[in-house]
Amino acid sequence: MTEARLTLGAWGEDRAAEYLCQQGMKIIERNFRTPVGEIDIIARNRKFLVFVEVKTRRSTAFGTPQEAVGARKQRQIIRTAHWYLQNNKNLRLQPRFDVIAILCQSNAAVEVTHIQDAFSLSD
Repeated sequence: MTEARLTLGAWGEDRAAEYLCQQGMKIIERNFRTPVGEIDIIARNRKFLVFVEVKTRRSTAFGTPQEAVGARKQRQIIRTAHWYLQNNKNLRLQPRFDVIAILCQSNAAVEVTHIQDAFSLSD
């Protein structure tokens, strides 16, 4: 992955974390890594433990950012969430999987799309 893409991704994750905090969520982890995968943000929202995948794009030329979270990526996130839950059994919260799509417009405007419950453990 190029340096520019890594920088854009980190920038998008920062915007997503700010957005989640503005929505009243508490960030628990960022860039949680395991041998089976990585989750961009883990947050708490009342009774939910929210596993968030963030996708950032500069344009929709190749589709919207959220379209990049396909079945394979969803399975990886679910496996990583299982890992997290097994190692944090004291958290008695309902898991939820959200996607936050960040679109950077050419006029410096930022569009944030938050898809709650984007997929589930049974998907």
